[in-house]
Amino acid sequence: MTRNAMIADAVEKYVTAQTRETPLAAELRKETMRLPNSEMMTPPDVAGLLAFLVRAIGGKRAIEVGTFTGYGSLAIASALPPDGQLICCDISAEWTAIGKRFWQRAGVAERIDLRLAPAAETLAGLASREAGRFDFAFIDADKGGYDGYYESCLTLMRPGGVIALDNMLWSGAVADKRVRDGDTRALRALNEKVSKDERVDACLLSVGDGVMVARKR
Repeated sequence: MTRNAMIADAVEKYVTAQTRETPLAAELRKETMRLPNSEMMTPPDVAGLLAFLVRAIGGKRAIEVGTFTGYGSLAIASALPPDGQLICCDISAEWTAIGKRFWQRAGVAERIDLRLAPAAETLAGLASREAGRFDFAFIDADKGGYDGYYESCLTLMRPGGVIALDNMLWSGAVADKRVRDGDTRALRALNEKVSKDERVDACLLSVGDGVMVARKR
């Protein structure tokens, strides 16, 4: 779970303590935290934001790019109505199998359509036949692919639909011009692109490791 390196530990713990989390979600979080790559998990405050956004816009159809063990997916799917649908894009059967167990126990498995394939391929297929038919998207996968995922999800969103992109502060690296690695440069460029994109209304939030929220006009 990537923490916000820009705030004090005490403040982060306080925020987490004020974040609503079901006992089942807490169990999934604790199981995920025992994994060697647990930093890939969506943190509780970001998951809470995702659920809030889905409910605020009356979302019924959603997309997640990058699922890992399904903590964020559980939050999104739980915020959808009973007949809602969340399409999850991931390439790991191993990690998503953990999420599937918890989705089943939470009673939201029927709302989730897990597609194990490169996300770019899944999104391209959706865009060819379902453009403008989705309400919400969450992007949290390989950083070099973010720009392409953003463009595909923007095509898929209806007017008023919302896209949330995680890790957009990258532990503060995007603000340090001395940092020039590929992931940081990709995120820095996309932050600038989205903030100036006239197709959306956008806001960069210092929640978790930074969440860019874009609403399609």
